[in-house]
Amino acid sequence: MAKAVALFSDGLDSTLSILIILKQNIEVKALKFLTPFEHTFSLEVLFLIAEKFGFEVKLIDLSEKFIEIVKKPKFGYGKNMNPCIDCRILMLKEAKAFMEDIMADFIISGEVLGQRPMSQRKNILYCIDKEAGVKDYVLRPLSAKLLRITIPEVRGIVDRDMLFDFRGSSRKPQMRLAKEFVLKEYPAPAGGCLLTEPNYVYRLKDLFTYNSGSNLEDIRLLRIGRHFRYSPSCKIIIGRDKDENEEICSLSDHGCLVTVEGYGSPTALLLGDVTDEALRVAASLCARYSDAKNLSEVDVSIKKGDDRFVLKVPPATNEIIENLRIELKAHAKNSSKTKKWIKSSFL
Repeated sequence: MAKAVALFSDGLDSTLSILIILKQNIEVKALKFLTPFEHTFSLEVLFLIAEKFGFEVKLIDLSEKFIEIVKKPKFGYGKNMNPCIDCRILMLKEAKAFMEDIMADFIISGEVLGQRPMSQRKNILYCIDKEAGVKDYVLRPLSAKLLRITIPEVRGIVDRDMLFDFRGSSRKPQMRLAKEFVLKEYPAPAGGCLLTEPNYVYRLKDLFTYNSGSNLEDIRLLRIGRHFRYSPSCKIIIGRDKDENEEICSLSDHGCLVTVEGYGSPTALLLGDVTDEALRVAASLCARYSDAKNLSEVDVSIKKGDDRFVLKVPPATNEIIENLRIELKAHAKNSSKTKKWIKSSFL
């Protein structure tokens, strides 16, 4: 029995591509690659689909390799900080290694010709395959009739007549095909890559600028909360809801926890060089986002290791928030006005 390795993402296209090949009585082993730059998705849904249609899923964590690609992609970035071409090459190299390991015949990808402007043009797809060392071994079932014939088709493993000629960003052909396969539950297509989102990218660039030794945990923290850059060596993260506050609390070993007791309050995390001044600024920011924000001064609780104490501070002004917040919109971080405010308020 012929065997294929599939790139299995959290979208409809990769699922349909697998089902198209399964229909031709070919065994499929699916790979789900994990990186820190994906939107949250449900692994449960992926495994339910695999169980329903009879194929296996293997999880492969590419986080460390992917971070290095993001820092310095050989083929550059897309519109923001998304190294789409390098990303596909990395995944196909991993798929090739797995294909050889299990002695599979070819690789399946759910890409649709012209769906994405950077990495899904015909010439780019061919270049990606060549760079990954899988030229003519990658079958893209949804657009195969618009692309050159592949080795599994030449060898008669795959019937080209049972493949498709989808093109562009319209989802209608895929939705119709999903109905034919009675595919009712599948991950929504709105997830995507965080590296295409300007505000997330702004946070990531800030991290790489001020923390050259940043680790995976630092990158995961970029997903949650409001982020503030107090100094090159100090950063403040403030939760936006209950779930984020709980996640921040779980990271108490990484820095100082800040919250306003007795009022509805976020939890803040102070990371890096924790000076007395930085603590007071973090406390002030936390007070500003609490239900005590209209008071002239607020008692803010600090947990620093085993030490617990209270600081009395005024809630931060809008100006301070705008100047310290790590956000895409233009602002003058640590401007002279900000420094004067800090000195007059806390020193």
